[in-house]
Amino acid sequence: MPTRAHRGFASRSTLLVIAAAFAAGLGLYAAQRWVGVGAPAVAGRNPSHPALQAVRLIEPARVLPPFSLDLADGSKATTATLSGHWTLVFLGFTHCPDVCPTTLAELAKAQAQWRALPAATRPRLLFLTVDPERDTPAVVGAYTRFFSPDTLAASSSPDDLARAAAALGLVYMKVPTPGGDYSMDHSATLVVLDAQGREAGVVRPPLDWKAIANDLAALSKARP
Repeated sequence: MPTRAHRGFASRSTLLVIAAAFAAGLGLYAAQRWVGVGAPAVAGRNPSHPALQAVRLIEPARVLPPFSLDLADGSKATTATLSGHWTLVFLGFTHCPDVCPTTLAELAKAQAQWRALPAATRPRLLFLTVDPERDTPAVVGAYTRFFSPDTLAASSSPDDLARAAAALGLVYMKVPTPGGDYSMDHSATLVVLDAQGREAGVVRPPLDWKAIANDLAALSKARP
C-alpha cells in the first residue's frame, strides 16, 4: 500500500525501522518456507479450522513480543488488551490520498456485517498510523470514525511504532515529496490476531471485504 514521506526522521527511529524491515523480511521468509503463510488455509489440514477464502493461517500461531499503542479513547492497545477478539491490523495514515481511505471504506462493510455477531467475540479492526508526527490519537480517531465507529484507532511514539511494526512483521518508511513534504510507504498486508493476541494469519491484497468478513466471522465462532 504505497504512499510517500520526510527527511526529519530521528536517527534512532530510522535504525528501528531498518531493524523492523530486516526482522520482517526474515520473519516472512521463514513463515512462507516453514508454516505455509504463502498458501491458502486448507480446510482438511486441521479439522478445527473453518474453510477460509481470504485469511492465510499461520500454524502454529505466533506469540508476539510486547508492544504498546495509544488508542484514540485514551486506552492502550497491547497483546493483552487485544485478546478476546479476532483482530485485523491495518497500517495506514490520514494523509494517504487513495489506498488507505479506499481500504477503510471496504473494511467498513465487513465491520457492518460483524455487528450482527455477539459483542463479546465480535471481530475488530485496528488501524495503526505509520505517521505519528501528524497523526495523534485524536486525529486518527476522528479519521477512522468517518468510515466506521467500530475501528480501534491507534497512534504511538516513533519508537513504539517501530517496535509494534517489527512485532507484527510489517514495514514502513518515510519518502520525501516535492516541496519538502512527505508521504509514507508501508506494508499492504493485513495481520490477523487471534483471540489470544497471537499472530494467527495474514490477508494479502487484493482485498475482498466479503471474504474477509466471512473468514473472521467463521474464525470467531470456531475458535472464540
